[in-house]
Amino acid sequence: MNIEKSKIELCTYALLTFTLMLTGCCTQESYQALEQVCLQQMDMAEAMQAVEVVLADMHFTIDKSDTDIGFIRTRPLPGAQLFEFWRDDNVGAFNTAEANLHTTRRVAQLSLSQQGEQLCINCDVRTYRLSLPEHEVTSSAKAYQMFSRSTPSMQKLELNPEQQKNMAWVDLGRDEQLATKILKRIENTLNAKMKQNTKHASRDTRYEL
Repeated sequence: MNIEKSKIELCTYALLTFTLMLTGCCTQESYQALEQVCLQQMDMAEAMQAVEVVLADMHFTIDKSDTDIGFIRTRPLPGAQLFEFWRDDNVGAFNTAEANLHTTRRVAQLSLSQQGEQLCINCDVRTYRLSLPEHEVTSSAKAYQMFSRSTPSMQKLELNPEQQKNMAWVDLGRDEQLATKILKRIENTLNAKMKQNTKHASRDTRYEL
C-alpha cells in the first residue's frame, strides 16, 4: 500500500516538474522584453487609474501614486507559491523555482510621461531575496536552533537576535519578464477602454443627428 502511494507521489512530482519546465521553455521562446508602451491621445488620469487596476488584479498593493508627476510604486509583493495557482507574478520557470525555493518579493515602479501626442508608460520591477544567516550552534544536539529559537520539543519561527540583526533583502536586479507582462496588460486594458470610448462617442453622434 505504501509502495503504491510512493509511486503515485513520485509520478505527481515528476509531472509537475515537467509542466514547470515546459512552461518555462514556452515563455522563453515567446518572450520579448518591453521597456515602455506608448498610446495616442490618452488622458493621464485615466491611464493612472488603469495602471492601478492592472496592478491590483495582479495582487500588488499601491504604496505611492502621484498623478501630477505620473508616478506609481507598489509595496513589496511576496513571490507566489506553487499552490497559489491564481497568481501569475512568477513569469518563467526560473522565477517560479526561485520563489518556491527562497523567500522573494518584488516591487513595481511605473512612470507615465507625455511625449508629444503620446502618453508613454515605463515599468521597472525589482526582485529581492531574503538573506537569513544561520545561527552558530556548538553541537549537533542543538541543530534545531540553526534557523530559529526552537527547543527540542517545540519548533518556533522566532529568529535569534543575531539573525534579526544581520537579516537583509538582497537586490537580485530587474525582472524584465514581469515588467513586460505588466506593460502588456496595461496596453491591452487601455486599448480596450479607448475602443469603448470611441463606440460611445459614435453612438452619441448618431443620436444627435
